[in-house]
Amino acid sequence: MSLLGRDYNSELNSLDNRSQSPSESSSSITSENVHPAGEAGLSMMQTLIHLLKCNIGTGLLGLPLAIKNAGLLVGPVSLLAIGVLTVHCMVILLNCAQHLSQRLQKTFVNYGEATMYSLETCPNTWLRTHAVWGKWSSAVSHRLECSGKISAHCNPHLQGSSDSPAQASVAEIYRYTVSFLLIITQLGFCSVYFMFMADNLQQMVEEAHVTSNICQPREILALTPILDIRFYMLTILPFLILLVFIQNLKVLSVFSTLANITTVGSMALIFEYIMQGIPYPSNLPLMANWKTFLLFFGTAIFTFEGVGMVLPLKNQMKHPQQFSFVLYLGMSIVIILYIFLGTLGYMKFGSDTQASITLNLPNCWLYQSVKLMYSIGIFFTYALQFHVPAEIIIPFAVSQVSESWALFVDLSVRSGLVCLTCVSAILIPRLDLVISLVGSVSSSALALIIPALLEIVIFYSEDMSCVTLAKDIMISILGLLGCIFGTYQALYELTQPTNHSMANSTGVYA
Repeated sequence: MSLLGRDYNSELNSLDNRSQSPSESSSSITSENVHPAGEAGLSMMQTLIHLLKCNIGTGLLGLPLAIKNAGLLVGPVSLLAIGVLTVHCMVILLNCAQHLSQRLQKTFVNYGEATMYSLETCPNTWLRTHAVWGKWSSAVSHRLECSGKISAHCNPHLQGSSDSPAQASVAEIYRYTVSFLLIITQLGFCSVYFMFMADNLQQMVEEAHVTSNICQPREILALTPILDIRFYMLTILPFLILLVFIQNLKVLSVFSTLANITTVGSMALIFEYIMQGIPYPSNLPLMANWKTFLLFFGTAIFTFEGVGMVLPLKNQMKHPQQFSFVLYLGMSIVIILYIFLGTLGYMKFGSDTQASITLNLPNCWLYQSVKLMYSIGIFFTYALQFHVPAEIIIPFAVSQVSESWALFVDLSVRSGLVCLTCVSAILIPRLDLVISLVGSVSSSALALIIPALLEIVIFYSEDMSCVTLAKDIMISILGLLGCIFGTYQALYELTQPTNHSMANSTGVYA
């Protein structure tokens, strides 16, 4: 059970212990450490590794196509702006959570709790009155999110009243909306990972007989796929199910390190290739049309995949006060890497840029190894992205059964969620459009809209400046417009008839 990282006996007892009064809990909270007894927490280096791995995923390899959709000039500038804006919203989220934690004397406030508590304490009488009906949801969220490894720890002192409400509250609705968006976003990432690994595995296997030791630019050979890409997805499925059975973040950090090593190696080879003989970009448009720019927005937001991990990672640090430095350092590395790879990749391949830059690499054993290494990195990253929705859903499911069934239910739900991501990948095998769709629908809300609104609700009554208020309103409007129009364009493109092999470019180029 040490590998799984969960003690169901203590967890179920903690979930059922809700008899302590608020005054008693407040006094206990202040003296409790964020980490359970015997756990040292994550070091700065471990946290940085997790942060980098959560942001450097499949979206990174789709950035050359995103730059193509925006234009050679507009793309890099817009990507930098979105990156800075996203990091700023991450900082806003951290500040809001810390402010609420201090105000409410709690050791940790997660994303969902921040939305509820902000409404409960806001100056608007109607919202505050209705939020009172939902105070019980702090106990429900504790059931949903306590895991002892990445979310707030199973602590009965953090739980609210056990009274059942007569009606749903506004605060509760907002809280569950955030949890739902987190689940959709993270499972969307996992679904994209399925498609990415299957695409690259299919290309490696089916081009093996024409792969040579000489690396030349990829040319069209119009190969006929031997096996459907869905077969490769089903081949990967059982291995991912076994991987997600590992729940301990300390153990996952080992796999995260391995993923980073393979990712760094593959990225070095990718940059080594795309920087050779870059053609003069005189024929590349500086600005694309607005329809494809909407797809760029969704892809760009999608690439910043770590918004759901910011608060949990800070909570798990040995010294949480150092997280701001880790965040700025890690995200600076990420943004620079995004801009360089996206721009150089588009300049290298031009109009032939594919949904993933790995599909543009030469058909030789050296660059086939790049696909293999990056796929291994994505394989391990799947477990990290899967951890967030799993720890929202599983504790609640486990709390509904007896202790003897707890492990069975846990593993069954994990297996079911992995199968769900596989099924969604099978039903919509369009890597580029699914990336844009997930980014537009949920990532824009979690990364831009909600943090800005949270800052308004929490700090408006505390002499918030007009500049800050205007800034938050503009960020929310930008995120909302990107969500609406980006979702529309991605759905429209998905409804257009497209040959599957052309969709992800597997089996067409060799």
